[in-house]
Amino acid sequence: MERKTVEITPEQLRTQQEICEKISAYWKTQGRTPRAMVDTYGCQQNEADSERIRGMLQSCGYAIVDEEEGADCIVINTCAIREHAEDRVYGNVGALTHTKNRHPAQKIFLCGCMMGQPAVAERIKKSYRHVDGVFNPHQLWRFPELLDTVLTTGKRVFATEDSDGVIAEGLPVVRSNGLKAWVSIMYGCNNFCSYCIVPYVRGRERSRRPEEIVAEVKELIAAGYKDITLLGQNVNSYGKDLGLGVDFADLMAELAELPGDFWLRFMTSHPKDATRKLFDTIASHEKIAKQFHLPFQSGNDRVLRVMNRRYDAAQYLSLVDYGRSLMPELVLTSDVIVGFPGETEAEFEESCAFLEKIGFVKFEDTIRLIERVRYDALFTFIFSPRPGTPAAKMDDPTSKEEKNRRFDRLCDVQNRISQEIHQAYVGKTMRVLVDGRDGELLTARTEGGRLVRMSGQDSLIGQFVQAKITGCTTWSLTGQSVL
Repeated sequence: MERKTVEITPEQLRTQQEICEKISAYWKTQGRTPRAMVDTYGCQQNEADSERIRGMLQSCGYAIVDEEEGADCIVINTCAIREHAEDRVYGNVGALTHTKNRHPAQKIFLCGCMMGQPAVAERIKKSYRHVDGVFNPHQLWRFPELLDTVLTTGKRVFATEDSDGVIAEGLPVVRSNGLKAWVSIMYGCNNFCSYCIVPYVRGRERSRRPEEIVAEVKELIAAGYKDITLLGQNVNSYGKDLGLGVDFADLMAELAELPGDFWLRFMTSHPKDATRKLFDTIASHEKIAKQFHLPFQSGNDRVLRVMNRRYDAAQYLSLVDYGRSLMPELVLTSDVIVGFPGETEAEFEESCAFLEKIGFVKFEDTIRLIERVRYDALFTFIFSPRPGTPAAKMDDPTSKEEKNRRFDRLCDVQNRISQEIHQAYVGKTMRVLVDGRDGELLTARTEGGRLVRMSGQDSLIGQFVQAKITGCTTWSLTGQSVL
């Protein structure tokens, strides 16, 4: 069967904008400004989607608020990557019955990756009758139409039609702050890792045209944004579907040449598609942050094969070694899954050792990799079976207690490494971007994304400054501004 990306036409988007104007006009006749809240679970792509939902709500006349109580419209943008995230959603959605009992006219919508699973949408329809609307990621651009249907008819709407994926350019956006921005450069995923639900709920890979991305980034720079992150489920695959001869490294290089004072980052990379060309590009452009999030998931080759990751530990280490040969200062972070079905103690140890090999710790396959690599930070997860994926059907003889033990051990290894790496920052003076205040101290980020808590005046917020690092913890640095 031929797979096809659907490009939403300007005419279709104009129709949605006209609906926004209609809803806004309605609220004006009511003599008040309605309020809307968007609650986001999950990854940065969900954050970017929520910014578009807020943009559409604002176009409909809503004021964006942070509280559920008294909100005329609540949108919950869900995540399906792990069972724990889904359980939190169900719990919080159930609790909204109380707010809706107090405000019967309140409209509640659920969207995001959970709603891309037919069984979940059906559960919401049958068991959560206070939810007014559901839409999956492919139908996000239709949100004004769905909201209008609910407002005018009182009927529930379920926009869960499957698709290989859509691209809708020009949706309104309300960004969460004026300093950092998410820019989606592609959507979907073709990799079908055996544990992952994303390709099933977000569709196949589809890239935005480079000129659209360049135009958006230019606008962000002109508006004063200083930390811009390019997003995709696998940014390293960018451009393969366009046939333009432009790959991700080419796109990064073009964006890094734009005038302005800013940092450029990206999330997330798949090791099988990461190239030396990309590392060369990062190293040769001052505006591209020397930070790379490169999930390894397991340090054992057998487990990687069962995960359908399509690289081995040696290939991964070769990439890391090459990147660090160009950029000794490179900040490297990663993801790892503990307790994948059938993972033995020895295979787990390999992953731990992976951490020290590159700059991490020494378990056995996973531990060894951690020891070898020595990551600056590691995002560690216990395997969570996702219905509909191959891994959910695999025998899983390892007990919950054993998985928790391995998880704790791996975290101990990584925490030690993170502390050692942070200690090496003490005494150095670094360029940081001051992004806010937490109590008595300003918060800032290094080029590598490390959190710095530092003294200083609010006038520094939004600026690049030099900071002398004076101390550290496992998870952050402390410092003071240098005039």
